[in-house]
Amino acid sequence: MKNNIIKVLLVEDERMLAEILADTLSDHNFEIKQAYNGVMALDGWRDFQPDVIVTDIMMPQMDGYTLVKNLRKEGCSAPILYLTARSSTEDVVKGFETGGNDFLRKPFAIDELIVRIRALAGRLKPTTAEKEYKIGRYDFLADAGILVLDGEQQQLSAREAEVLKYLCNNIGQTIESSQILMQIWGDDSFFNLRSLNVFISRLRKRLIDDKSVEIISIRGVGYRLKA
Repeated sequence: MKNNIIKVLLVEDERMLAEILADTLSDHNFEIKQAYNGVMALDGWRDFQPDVIVTDIMMPQMDGYTLVKNLRKEGCSAPILYLTARSSTEDVVKGFETGGNDFLRKPFAIDELIVRIRALAGRLKPTTAEKEYKIGRYDFLADAGILVLDGEQQQLSAREAEVLKYLCNNIGQTIESSQILMQIWGDDSFFNLRSLNVFISRLRKRLIDDKSVEIISIRGVGYRLKA
C-alpha cells in the first residue's frame, strides 16, 4: 500500500455491477484490478498482489469459496471480503473457514463497502509493539492473531483476533453486542450480528482447554469475557 492507495482485486461476474464498483472505488483512492471469475482472479492475484480482495461467492468456473481456498493454499495473506446474497449461519461459517475475513450482504451501500475495505487494509499498517494479553493460561498476541497455550499456537483469523482483543480490553465487563459491532464492523445490522455470534462460538472452541476462561452470553445484551 503506497501513498495511501489501496490495491483491490475485485472479483465479480456481474459485469455491469463490476464496472460500477470499479469506477466508484477508483474515485476514492483505490487501484482496482477486475476479474470475472475465480480462474481469472487467481491469475490477477499473482500479477497484481493486492492489499485487499473483494469477491462474490456465486460465480462460474470457480466459486468464491473455492477461490479463497486456493488463494490461501498459494500463500495469499491479503484480507478477503465476501460479497454475498446469502445470510445463513452455515454460509457465514463456511466463508470464514475457507479463509475469508469479512462479509458484506447484497444489496449494499457503496459507502459501507469503502469503509469495510479500508478497515481490512488497515491490518497492513506496521505496529511499533506487539500487544499481548494474558487470558487464564493463554497468551494472546493480538497483533499477530496468535493464541498460545503450553507452547502450542493457534492462528486466529483477523476478525477472531479483533473480537477477542476487544473482549480482552474490557475483561470482566458486559459488552453490548451493538457496541462490539459498531467498533469492529462499523454497522450493527442483524446480518453482522450473526457473524459476531459465529466468531464468539469459534473463540469459545479455541479457549476450551482452560476451564477458567469463559465467554459468557448475556441474553439480549451481549457478552462478557471471564478469566
